[in-house]
Amino acid sequence: MSKVGLYFGTFNPIHVGHLIIANHMVENSDLDEIWMVVTPHNPFKKKSSLLENHHRFELVYRATENYEKLKPSDIEFKLPQPNYTVYTLAHISDTYQDKDFCLIMGEDNLKSFHKWKNYETILEHHHIYVYPRISEGVVEHQFKNHPKIHKVDAPIIELSSTMIRNGIKYKKNIKPLLTKEVWQYIDEMNFYKK
Repeated sequence: MSKVGLYFGTFNPIHVGHLIIANHMVENSDLDEIWMVVTPHNPFKKKSSLLENHHRFELVYRATENYEKLKPSDIEFKLPQPNYTVYTLAHISDTYQDKDFCLIMGEDNLKSFHKWKNYETILEHHHIYVYPRISEGVVEHQFKNHPKIHKVDAPIIELSSTMIRNGIKYKKNIKPLLTKEVWQYIDEMNFYKK
């Protein structure tokens, strides 16, 4: 049974930071591959700045094309909204019964994990791989040394999609922060210019 890490994000847009973390996680853990799951619309984010789902999926597709172990996924596009991770995990595990799905999250998310819907169910059925982030707050005691929570010593990347969108809007050169393929699509489509 292959082990697949699920890396969720709005990827608006996907940048080299996402790729550095995903690639590092898959190369330095027992994961066989990582699926970059494009989340349709996060209820906590204002939708106006969010590119349409298919455009963000296209960006992830282009960004991961040259990485054998990284795959784009639009599995959440077909699920009812608002979508909770626990339901996505149940759905994806039913759909692909030959795979063992794990969750990938930044340490900032682990700090608020106890607030997630049915987080106990997630931990009961799935392993979690955590990469370091600079963030406020502390990890709940119950998650420290938990047998299903694995910390991966990945590089700390403080790059944000917001910073990139603002850079494009104000005509800054943000090319080093994106893959060539992602930049070409954004530029061709005139995304984030307004």
